[in-house]
Amino acid sequence: MTYLDFEKPLADIEGKAEELRAMARKGEGAVDVEKEAAALDKKAGDMLRDLYKSLDPWRKTLVARHPDRPHCGAYIDALFTEYTPLAGDRTFGDDHAVMGGLARFHDAPCVVIGHEKGNDTKSRLTHNFGMARPEGYRKAIRLMDMAHRFGLPVITLVDTPGAYPGKGAEERGQSEAIARCTQKCLEIGVPLVSVIIGEGGSGGAVAFATANRIAMLEHSIYSVISPEGCASILWKDSERMRDAAEALRLTAQDLHKLGVIDRIIGEPMGGAQRDPVAAITATGKEIAAMLSDLKGKKPAELIRDRRQKFLNMGSSALV
Repeated sequence: MTYLDFEKPLADIEGKAEELRAMARKGEGAVDVEKEAAALDKKAGDMLRDLYKSLDPWRKTLVARHPDRPHCGAYIDALFTEYTPLAGDRTFGDDHAVMGGLARFHDAPCVVIGHEKGNDTKSRLTHNFGMARPEGYRKAIRLMDMAHRFGLPVITLVDTPGAYPGKGAEERGQSEAIARCTQKCLEIGVPLVSVIIGEGGSGGAVAFATANRIAMLEHSIYSVISPEGCASILWKDSERMRDAAEALRLTAQDLHKLGVIDRIIGEPMGGAQRDPVAAITATGKEIAAMLSDLKGKKPAELIRDRRQKFLNMGSSALV
């Protein structure tokens, strides 16, 4: 288990409890040691609840970025069957930061698309830490076109710090690809539901989350820019990221109040990283509920619903 900075006191207690259990396994004062370990477990549980019941926006940002949180591939493996990945944008190449293809959800055919960050150093480099290049967004457009053609619902899983800002990506039309992917979300006449499972950063996230229904995991974030980037621009000081996180209103709770998202998915105590199976199961239930809300709606109605959702956000912001 990887511990965040604010979890260090918890790490000490849980570490001591594990040391005591190791002693018990060796037969060193088993009864007394087990009692002490149980007392430490209780203390750790109380501390975990206290830490997570009132996380500030910056700490939620850290939890959303936790390296042990389940990523897109884990959700696809657990929730979808007959997943057939499709690669390439038929223009330049394949982008491993975006994964997607045909699958079945609750035995019904669908298209699933998501950002994949990777789970270790090698896979994170392969997936570019979830930062998509233009070909990733063009691959998503290709998949959404296919879903529209065959009448399949689209499910997107968002987890990206933002689109890749490299020179090559800009040369290949990064902003245009993001804009067209966002436009495609608004055009397809099939149900489109999105879940922010970790970070929802900038236009790179909006390009997948311009959906009929949007849900966020309890400790995920969704913002127009990272707190560090915002602090650098506004105050010329990236160390003021805590102030920026407060100002951005990037938590699921704030965004639900503002009407930007529709649902908040509860996470296990201590975050999705402590019990990935429970987090993924809860997400699957919410995806099913969102698709059920849209069942039976005609293509024109789905498009109108989606467009009006985002027009309403703009109107609310002006009030």
